[in-house]
Amino acid sequence: MNGPHRVVVTGLGVVCSTALGATAFTAALRAGRCGAGPVTLFDTSGFDYANAYEVPAFDAANWLHRTVPGTVGRAALFAAVAARMAVMDAGLADRMLRAQRGLVAIGTTDGGSRELDQAVERQITDGSDVIDPALVARVPAAALSVTVCRELGLTRAEATTIGTACAAGNYAIGTGLDALRCGEADFALCGGADALCRRNFTGFYRLGLLDPDVCRPFDADRRGLVTGEGAGVLVLETEAAARARGARVYGEVLGYGLSCDAYHQLTPHPSGIVRSIRLALHDAGSKPEDIDLICAHATGTQTNDTVESSAINEVYGSAPPSVTGIKSMIGHTMGAASALGGIASVLAITHGFIPPTVNHVRTDPACAVNCVPNTAVDADIRIVQNNGFAFGGNNAVVVFGRPPA
Repeated sequence: MNGPHRVVVTGLGVVCSTALGATAFTAALRAGRCGAGPVTLFDTSGFDYANAYEVPAFDAANWLHRTVPGTVGRAALFAAVAARMAVMDAGLADRMLRAQRGLVAIGTTDGGSRELDQAVERQITDGSDVIDPALVARVPAAALSVTVCRELGLTRAEATTIGTACAAGNYAIGTGLDALRCGEADFALCGGADALCRRNFTGFYRLGLLDPDVCRPFDADRRGLVTGEGAGVLVLETEAAARARGARVYGEVLGYGLSCDAYHQLTPHPSGIVRSIRLALHDAGSKPEDIDLICAHATGTQTNDTVESSAINEVYGSAPPSVTGIKSMIGHTMGAASALGGIASVLAITHGFIPPTVNHVRTDPACAVNCVPNTAVDADIRIVQNNGFAFGGNNAVVVFGRPPA
């Protein structure tokens, strides 16, 4: 091999509150559709407010070939559906994938915590010391990547679930990029998945980090994040393999950067974010002036948005690129967040537009970025930086570019 392989995105799978599939997701992003509404998936008695970005009911059996929906957890189901969508979008048959060396990397925050919630609730309701073993079997986070492999019948794939929370989708994409660059895999299915659960919702609620209504990143009156759920999966291949089979290419994964500032369990630190951005740009061979758009982490919390804005301005100086906060539309999907952000990034490149930051009234002076409020903007997008930051200072940034000429 003469140097590392170039890696491209050839398939996209989306499950979120506003869309199923890449085509519907593109339309929802262009329209600035907001998927927030009252929580219906668990009892919200005792909470003063309970809004979330839930995935509407859909028939997963319409997508799945080998997985029986009722036998796996909700997050694993989302991962399997998004993976099936992605390989179909890429024009890859299962038999083609089974003949190759693969990597399945799925990031998550909560794994099967929704099923853990249900097991505990049933135990309390029944007054029994026995926990339903079927529910317990769906709790381990490893089930997310394993369910994808089983759904696709993959026997030559490494299955890994990455638990770096809200940055995990980008960690997964970076893992796939490394495996393909150095020739350790022929394809990679990378992304993230999480399901809304009472444990996660309650934790953010008690920390005072939830907005009662909708997520409003960078807004002067923002009050916090709003939890969401879903999955995003990207098919990655080497450019040579994609060209050889005549695949449609959405974009190129140019590089990524990781850092852990280890500053505080909850509060991010600008230096760690700055480091991850600069590492990603260096790996991508890009300069700050090359970046046309930043798909921001943009949770809508006071601290995150301020610190992220500060870091962006430190790297990009007086002329930072436009910034979009898609969590305003789909909520904070936890382990799926930066995977869905990566999908939004390549869709922006492919279709030439900047998704808006909705629910926006007035930009906080402490967040000095152009967040493209409320309405999508047509634009010539060549390179996009996708941010993913997690509690504990885990930072992951991926840079996407136009398909190689």
